[in-house]
Amino acid sequence: MGEGPALQLRDIHLPDPVSWWPPAPGWWALLTLSILLFFSIRAFLRMKKARRVRVAALKELELLSTGFTQVPDAHHLVKALSVLLRRICLSYYPRFDVAGLTGEAWLAFLDKHLKGEQAHARFSKGLGRTLITAPYQAEAEIDGKGLLSLCRDWITALPPLGSPALRRPQ
Repeated sequence: MGEGPALQLRDIHLPDPVSWWPPAPGWWALLTLSILLFFSIRAFLRMKKARRVRVAALKELELLSTGFTQVPDAHHLVKALSVLLRRICLSYYPRFDVAGLTGEAWLAFLDKHLKGEQAHARFSKGLGRTLITAPYQAEAEIDGKGLLSLCRDWITALPPLGSPALRRPQ
């Protein structure tokens, strides 16, 4: 057998390894979906917490209302409503803004968070004044149902937890 001309074959060249950057479009879609899912869950949990605080406050207010209907003790009602409103405020607002408020400043703070038709200084110039005057009177004459209604309006007017309305200005 004769040897013929040698074939001029080249070495096999493998393609370059696949680069990890930029990722394929599917990975971009997965990343986007993950981010959207994270923020959706976060928003849902915040809304759930805000709702839980508001529902608990309204339940406690309903218990106070029932107790006042059974035993109309004005002093007890005013003290309990003051404590309830203070606890709600400490849950919603920075402790620094709420904890030291007393008297007229406390009522002005409560008025500031009633908006629209509900406003008109209902705490500082209206029925809500009994929160700061009744505890110091021997016999306090109050409109218990009206005060309970005012507090219910205030609780339902609260903005959702985490909203910009709750943040302290810098």
